[in-house]
Amino acid sequence: MSKYMIIDGIRAEFENEKNILQVIQKIGIHVPTFCYYSDLSIYGACRMCVVEDERGGILASCSTPPKDKMVIRTNTPKLHQHRKMILELLLAAHCRDCTVCEKNGKCRLQLLAGRFGLTEIRFPNTKTEIPIDDSSLSVVRDPSKCILCGDCVRMCNEVQKVGAIDFAHRGADMVVSPAFDRKLADTDCVNCGQCAAVCPTGAITVKSNKKEVWKAIYDPKKRVVVQVAPAVRVALGEEFGLEPGANSIGKIFTAIRMLGVDNVYDTCVGADLTIMEETAELEEKLSRGESKYPLFTSCCPAWIRFAETKHPELLPYISTSKSPMQMFGAVLKEYYKPADKEADMETYSVAIMPCTAKKYEAAREEFVRNGIKDVDAVITTKEVAHMIKELGIQFNEIEPSAPDMPFSISSGAGAIFGVTGGVTEAALRKLSVKKTNAELKEIEYSGIRGLNGIKAAEIPMGDGVARIAVVSGLGNVEQLLEKIESGEEHFDFVEVMACPNGCIAGAGQPFSHKADKANRAKGMYNVDKEASIKRCEENPVVANLYQGMLKDRSHELLHVDYTHDSK
Repeated sequence: MSKYMIIDGIRAEFENEKNILQVIQKIGIHVPTFCYYSDLSIYGACRMCVVEDERGGILASCSTPPKDKMVIRTNTPKLHQHRKMILELLLAAHCRDCTVCEKNGKCRLQLLAGRFGLTEIRFPNTKTEIPIDDSSLSVVRDPSKCILCGDCVRMCNEVQKVGAIDFAHRGADMVVSPAFDRKLADTDCVNCGQCAAVCPTGAITVKSNKKEVWKAIYDPKKRVVVQVAPAVRVALGEEFGLEPGANSIGKIFTAIRMLGVDNVYDTCVGADLTIMEETAELEEKLSRGESKYPLFTSCCPAWIRFAETKHPELLPYISTSKSPMQMFGAVLKEYYKPADKEADMETYSVAIMPCTAKKYEAAREEFVRNGIKDVDAVITTKEVAHMIKELGIQFNEIEPSAPDMPFSISSGAGAIFGVTGGVTEAALRKLSVKKTNAELKEIEYSGIRGLNGIKAAEIPMGDGVARIAVVSGLGNVEQLLEKIESGEEHFDFVEVMACPNGCIAGAGQPFSHKADKANRAKGMYNVDKEASIKRCEENPVVANLYQGMLKDRSHELLHVDYTHDSK
């Protein structure tokens, strides 16, 4: 017989729910929370989610397991007053410049204040001025907007295992800060931005580069070219009411042109180039025979930073192939050199990415050639959505369009880079022998798809079998590395993405829950299904590049050395 609770007079059956809050949400009641996030451990600090049992006792629904025949109420005079008091106290020690806050309209504190009808605060604002930390290239910390919910701390320490921020001091003096009150740029922060993704207020936000991009667009001496990452197409539409996973790339191309840029392209072309180069490295590694460490992918800049700060011994085993963004950035700058010289112009390269760490990557000295950056500015999915709204473009009403020539063709393999396992699947397609549809299906069902944090598969390759792992989320990376170090596991190839679930859940994307991420992943694979070209080597644009610009220059333009600082 099934177990059930009585919630506000409604019978609510439960089975695997870990806490009362999940049962409440199951029946369609939204109890307010600040510190509860299903992917993190239970903190139970904000007390907004409290409920009242039949004896008048107060329980925190996020940390109380459900019991059979338990009777609770989620809305009583006592609870209503309790929640309003918490909100008032939070606002009494909070910055109230809502209209100029990056989170305006999406701040949970602001939304709940509106929900509970708070039009005045009875207490004076006691918040002391704390300097904003904008030292990071990827995120901005504004301690005056912190409500001490701990979401960012748990994300950084538990999920990502980076430990760049934590609670400091006690009582009324408690703050969230890097150790010894250092600047974020002076820590081991990997720029993944997942702290900003879960922050319910504007205490940690993504650093904006919109001003620089607008300035370049309005400069008649600059040719502004834009590339759009694969994962952007299944998330940007959410900012305009589309369902998660809806492929809006055609509308995105049109909207970007309406912003005033000169040319727009698909980063999937760069992804096709990455697979060409990375699989060549993998084939060379396999030909040399077994070694302790696998070939690690190099697409994710947060993973590269994590390896540099936590595991520098792994740097020689990371692919030297640049990320798709940086490869395509180098190609675009080379392509426009003659035209720039003739027209006395400068090409300004912009990348629209789901990832905050790409801002850090674009600024690295390794990607500056002869004093010129391969990618001049990176803006996130949310930033370009703001720019579209700023001009009043009606995104849902505009017609879709195609990317510009001569880089207008890409493969389905390049598109699936946006989801965890996509790089591996693209590589296996390139290395497959028969090149048949049946072989594509075998790769699809090999175990590398899905949103699990760690996946492993054995793939027939040549005369032997290659052991491959796919990992997303840096905490999962640590787990896998421990097994490799101990000899418990051996792999030939490991795909690493710093953000849990891959680029579809990057910190630059609209905030998403598990169901949204699953729909985005499905959307990425639908793009692949509809693609006429399934493998990177079948892309005529790639073939033309290798016969032309990249002939005898592929290593110069498409590879990078991350080990130079560790020698």
